[in-house]
Amino acid sequence: MAVLGQNQYGKAENRVVKITRDGATHHIKDLNVSVSLSGDMDEVHYSGSNANVLPTDTTKNTVYAFAKEYGVESAEQFGIHLARHFVTSQEHIHRARIRIEEYAWERIEHSKKGAHSFVRKGQETRLTQITYDGETWEVVSGLKDLVVMNSTDSEFWGYVKDKYTTLPEAYDRILATEVSGRWRFNWTDDEQPMPDWNQSYEQTKKHLLQAFAETYSLSLQQTLYQMGARIIDNRDEMDEIRFSLPNKHHFLVDLEPFGLKNDTADGAVYFAADRPYGLIEATVLRDGCEARIPADLTNL
Repeated sequence: MAVLGQNQYGKAENRVVKITRDGATHHIKDLNVSVSLSGDMDEVHYSGSNANVLPTDTTKNTVYAFAKEYGVESAEQFGIHLARHFVTSQEHIHRARIRIEEYAWERIEHSKKGAHSFVRKGQETRLTQITYDGETWEVVSGLKDLVVMNSTDSEFWGYVKDKYTTLPEAYDRILATEVSGRWRFNWTDDEQPMPDWNQSYEQTKKHLLQAFAETYSLSLQQTLYQMGARIIDNRDEMDEIRFSLPNKHHFLVDLEPFGLKNDTADGAVYFAADRPYGLIEATVLRDGCEARIPADLTNL
């Protein structure tokens, strides 16, 4: 006999662009919002009865209406408004999960009257996931597509070698990666003071980048840990951070056939390989805390 297991439904990838006009100066919030709801949904699966189903079109409309009614102070705050609404306004919905990607824009300075011209920033995409069950909150934020590079201060040697090993040891190499990271806040209920979400994001990114730049790296794993440890040590509002770091390999090009010495000491030419790539992943925790961020970040 078959029985129903875990299930959820909602409206995915609602693109929301909110323009706030402060006189001639405009501000942009550009979001991609996905809503997932779960609760008493057995009958819609067993018999097709929609008696407990809030239409996904309604969830889409709610996203746009809330953007107008409440504005978008931060991705986290907007997601909290939505999650609270769906759980508290619908008796059959017991849990809401809101996932948001935020795309940054920066102002184009020009001499014309007003400040309403922007260029899309391509450095990274800001992320958050809000989960609420009517009592407890879980906020996991982060970023993806943040490409960073150290052109020196990186080595890789002393590793295990077997009959299939051909990689030469490196004592001065390029270290580059595309950072995907998620961090879990320890704010879990409305009785606690809520973090300043925007400040938290900016400070976390700052510590991440500084740790990457300041670590003399003997392995990408070492750099990953230093990035996570620096954030945990400096940001009291979070207890866990997980990184997925593909190693964007740069290999020295063999120029000896052309009578050229390709040496890092005087500036070298590299081949940037996009695949296959080493993939380094790990979680850094505050001492005494439990890991809750999934190991596979593709589903978060």
